Amino acid sequence: MTSKTIDFVFIGGLREDYCITHEGQVHLGIVGGNAAYSAVGAAVWSASAGIISRVGSTFSRTWLAKLEDAGFDIQGVKILSEPHSNITFYAYLSAEERVDTNPASHFLRIGEKLPKQLLNYRSSTEGQDLRSGYAPLAVRPEDLSNRLKFSRGAHLAPADFLTHVTLPHRLRELGVSLITLDPSERYMQPSFSKDLPGIMRDLDAFLPSETDARALFKPEELDGWEMAEALGAMGCRYVVIKRGARGQLVWDQLAKRRFMVPAYPARVRDVTGAGDAFCGGFLVGLDETGDVVEAALRGNISSSLTIEGTGALYALDAWPGITQARLASLRLSVKKM
Repeated sequence: MTSKTIDFVFIGGLREDYCITHEGQVHLGIVGGNAAYSAVGAAVWSASAGIISRVGSTFSRTWLAKLEDAGFDIQGVKILSEPHSNITFYAYLSAEERVDTNPASHFLRIGEKLPKQLLNYRSSTEGQDLRSGYAPLAVRPEDLSNRLKFSRGAHLAPADFLTHVTLPHRLRELGVSLITLDPSERYMQPSFSKDLPGIMRDLDAFLPSETDARALFKPEELDGWEMAEALGAMGCRYVVIKRGARGQLVWDQLAKRRFMVPAYPARVRDVTGAGDAFCGGFLVGLDETGDVVEAALRGNISSSLTIEGTGALYALDAWPGITQARLASLRLSVKKM
């Protein structure tokens, strides 16, 4: 395989997903992971995307081949010599509420047999709140090659705290000019509030979910804009709080501007990867336009395409022209606050 320039890189997990949707549909052993979903969110805008991740020795080579066949650069995927589980379980109690623990109870709830692959499953974010030591599947600075100096942007999907502390600075050293990050729910806790500025100072945009933002500020009960401004004050220019079906709150710390972007009214089938796809589209939009609202609009459309089907690669089959049509439609609904 020859090296080539990657416009945008997506750093995070490649996973084997086991999912119960909010409608009770079951999907077993399909390719997923936040790095894949965010890369697809970029690719629907015809952007060239690469994935940087770590997988165990037993991770399906067929899935890696599918990602490559779909146009993604996978040279940054490190296959370890030892087996490590890349399994993720999600059960959606509603389109807005997801749990990732105790799969046996959820399969019992819908009257289905627990897959043997989930017998010893704990959670999808185990260890992401550790302040020292990388987990085996955690991407670390030495996993970033010099090829990235030609990349226009990088996104860090939810991952280990130490990954998020160390990689943004390394990306800056390599010359990556645009960096966005979606934090892990594990460290979005009050005990980490003094650590966050160390992550934020090397970012252009911080993209948490509303749930994660609220968890960080407990026991205070701040409204969305108060949370966005407090996060922006930690050192990052743009903060976008993702609110699922209620769209996004967009805060520009430098210009002190607020915008509310509604969610595109998509036909919801499976919300897995919606936030990750948003981040992929957002990165492309911010690079191409330099406008945070236009970036949020593109992220929104990427998310809308993802939730209409199942699996990380579903959105790639969208009709030609649908992204631009949805973008033009949604742009009319943006509100400056």
